Amino acid sequence: MKSVKEVSVESKIHKRLQDYPICIELINYLFNDAELQEMQDYANNVSIKRLGYNDHGPVHMRQVTANAIKMLNILHESGIKTSLEAEEIGCFEDSMCAIILAGLMHDLGMMIGRQGHEEMSVTLAKPIIERALMHILPDNLHRRTIIKSVAIEAIIGHMSSRKIHSTEAGIILIADGCDMTKGRARIPLALNTTPKVGDIHKYSANAINRIGIHHGEKKPIRIDIEMSGDVGFFQIEEVLLTKIDVSPAKQYVELYAGVEGEEAKCYL
Repeated sequence: MKSVKEVSVESKIHKRLQDYPICIELINYLFNDAELQEMQDYANNVSIKRLGYNDHGPVHMRQVTANAIKMLNILHESGIKTSLEAEEIGCFEDSMCAIILAGLMHDLGMMIGRQGHEEMSVTLAKPIIERALMHILPDNLHRRTIIKSVAIEAIIGHMSSRKIHSTEAGIILIADGCDMTKGRARIPLALNTTPKVGDIHKYSANAINRIGIHHGEKKPIRIDIEMSGDVGFFQIEEVLLTKIDVSPAKQYVELYAGVEGEEAKCYL
């Protein structure tokens, strides 16, 4: 059974896709896919209970998808073409389908473990991607091929350890880094009380109160981060900025962060 948070993020995603019927068909197929749900749930079990990491399950993967959809919509509204559009090989809705698939499956590899989980995510996601695309585009091999290719690039590149080239994959990279609010650290903080190496990620995430994604002033996308304490800067500088710096979409992003009640610092 889905959690209240999962259902809430799904509703947000539906609203952001209301102008794209093929994307709505795809997201409905994926949200109702029992195997994908089981895989997301188990990935979270391994991440939190076995490894002591933050949420890498159904809520996180939905939130990354929601972040990516919002960013891609902002680029579209700003007149900026995706890689598929600029190369005249696909349309905007193809790009949107690709980031939906990548967002909802990028961390499936956590079912196996942390090391190399992006490569494992590709292996686990590929059959689901193929049957989902066959469901929505049964008579269009070309579109299935390009969407699958971009989705796989985005999945395998979401840890910034591998060079990626498309705007779509770059958006997933940033969208993943933007899911770092205190809710993501709540369960591991409650379950794990013994200090150990890596705890800074949980405590820094717990200091992030709010992340806003909206139209920027100097660049199309503006990311605003509000924190309860300085420890949150670790999450921004060691996680989010690392991802933005290697993203093909970096040129479209401005980033501000600060402690609540203080002036925000401009990073980009």
